[in-house]
Amino acid sequence: MLPPLPERMRPQKLSDYVGQQHLVGPGCILRTMMDSGALSSFILWGPPGVGKTTLARIIANTLDREFYTLSAVSSGVKDVRDVIDAAKGRSLFSAAGAPILFIDEIHRFNKAQQDALLGAVEAGTVVLIGATTENPSFEVITPLLSRCQVFVLKSLEVQDLQQLLDRALTEDVVLKERKIEVRETDALFRHSGGDARKLLNILEIVVDAQLGKTEPAVIDNRTVTECLQENVAIYDKGGEMHYDIISAFIKSVRGSDPNAAVYWMARMLDGGEDPLFIARRLCILAAEDIGLANPNALLLADATFRIVHAIGMPEARIPLSECAIYLASSPKSNSAYMAIAAALEAAKADQTAAVPLYLRNAPTKLMEDLGYADGYKYAHDYPGHFADLEFLPPQFSGTTFYDPQPNAQEDRLKAYLTACWPKYYKK
Repeated sequence: MLPPLPERMRPQKLSDYVGQQHLVGPGCILRTMMDSGALSSFILWGPPGVGKTTLARIIANTLDREFYTLSAVSSGVKDVRDVIDAAKGRSLFSAAGAPILFIDEIHRFNKAQQDALLGAVEAGTVVLIGATTENPSFEVITPLLSRCQVFVLKSLEVQDLQQLLDRALTEDVVLKERKIEVRETDALFRHSGGDARKLLNILEIVVDAQLGKTEPAVIDNRTVTECLQENVAIYDKGGEMHYDIISAFIKSVRGSDPNAAVYWMARMLDGGEDPLFIARRLCILAAEDIGLANPNALLLADATFRIVHAIGMPEARIPLSECAIYLASSPKSNSAYMAIAAALEAAKADQTAAVPLYLRNAPTKLMEDLGYADGYKYAHDYPGHFADLEFLPPQFSGTTFYDPQPNAQEDRLKAYLTACWPKYYKK
């Protein structure tokens, strides 16, 4: 029985690898490592289906290194130690260099499992290549992260997807024997979402659906859409359903519907979603959509993230539920989000705006003589701990990036700001 199309088309050498030219193109970091043979430990961070596992295997093949692989989903500390022991024996007799240990979904390793890697990585017993779809800064312990470089992989672009499609149709042992007519690729590329594995899976589904019918098999927008509707999968952590459900969850919290929020969260948890992914989204929601209407929301979201990290599933579902309900039931404001967006736009538009002299520090006599800090008013020396002073560069004088929105908390903030800055904030 033949393996699925994505496995049949998995590249074995770098010349067949598609995408990530910022890493593997001539003169780029990973290409330089491969050309020199001076391989150090690193983590590949990027979305599903962009070639993380394939790249690790190509590197091992190119450098003729012993290659060990572990999945963080199914491996424990004992598995890690067994591989390291095996690698020690191999490295003694290998002229090619230290064996490569590839760990897929390394973000799912707990602290004890990551700790078990430290000695071997530091001693050079193995070269660690980790793969993750999650931000390593949150998911990989600091001592291990400090011993690894992090390389960011990007979703495949249209030209990459077209190259993969052309190769599959002309080189795959099955597809090259079929008569296939490609009329449109918009739906095919859109549903793949920059994911090579998904692109090839969809291609195989569409072609197989027309097996036994009048040839040629047709690839067009209507056929692709119809085939995918008939083959819709249950929740897929790396697929389109993942993004649809997290979108529904976010919009339910933003829309103040705690019942829908809990339902969509339950769908994610039941489908095996990483609870920390949900906790991170709650932190973002608390700052972006609730914000200054209820500052306690961010405190609760931060506490939820820490608690979920500490206790894990299944108990983590309870604080997640509590936080989702609280956020959905809170008053909403995106004023902080809008303020930083406006301020960033202004900062990018004029990066030459100088700090007024009276706001600058004057640690030396020369700087004092030049007028640094001259005219600064120390707020606590004035009634109400407020001094009327312009704090923005002259070209931005009078600009209000923060616009308080109508809710109980920000009504109080606006009253204070209006008392301080009546020329900027009106009653």
